[in-house]
Amino acid sequence: MLEAYGIPFSSRLFLGTALYPSPAIMAEAVRRSGAEVVTVSLRRESGAGREGQAFWSMIRALGVRVLPNTAGCHSVKEAVTTAQMAREVFETNWIKLEVIGDHDTLQPDVFGLVEAARILTADGFEVFPYTTEDLLVGERLLDAGCRVLMPWGAPIGSGRGLNNLYGLRAMRARFPNVPLVIDAGIGLPSHAAQAMELGFDAILLNTAVAKAGDPALMAEAFASAIRAGRQAYEADPMPMRDMAEPSTPVMGLAFR
Repeated sequence: MLEAYGIPFSSRLFLGTALYPSPAIMAEAVRRSGAEVVTVSLRRESGAGREGQAFWSMIRALGVRVLPNTAGCHSVKEAVTTAQMAREVFETNWIKLEVIGDHDTLQPDVFGLVEAARILTADGFEVFPYTTEDLLVGERLLDAGCRVLMPWGAPIGSGRGLNNLYGLRAMRARFPNVPLVIDAGIGLPSHAAQAMELGFDAILLNTAVAKAGDPALMAEAFASAIRAGRQAYEADPMPMRDMAEPSTPVMGLAFR
């Protein structure tokens, strides 16, 4: 069972709530996915009056835990201020921390990320940092008080899957006891299964579900793939070989 900041979860899928064709479709996707955590942007919640309140009421009705995020923040000050506002709105110390450093790739500003994480953990937040697979950055985030790391698989919304398998394997090996959640770049259920087979603890995604022709069905597909990938990891997969190995015993066969 996955545990994050002392909270256990049966589902290893965290689902975003943006970009869906309608709130009703979003709600059905969450239900079909079995997700117990959804990410929510403060910008959406604080949008035009009643619309924001109706959205928040729908999220409450789903019975899921809310993980507010600082999406779109490009500085430490902006991210910290947004996190503090989100805590007031959503009544939670959880925050998905994003400090974006590059406009084209939406790669995290890892220097600002570590600084913001240090400020927020000192202020009582439980931080889920959107980071890269860099091991030293991971170390700094843990030193800053983070107890979960969320490395990207590929740029946000790209659907490219896992761009750096070597780096992600290295991160899993370096931090064997830290919950690691792949965040960003997952486009297909097979990408999610691959990440789980590597030993990652959970997947956070949004675009791949919200932009699918049938978001609810795609959410269910991702849930199945994540379960299969985790089961495969726990089953201890066979090692890869360079040469063939017969699956049928040759002992006792007649030879000329």
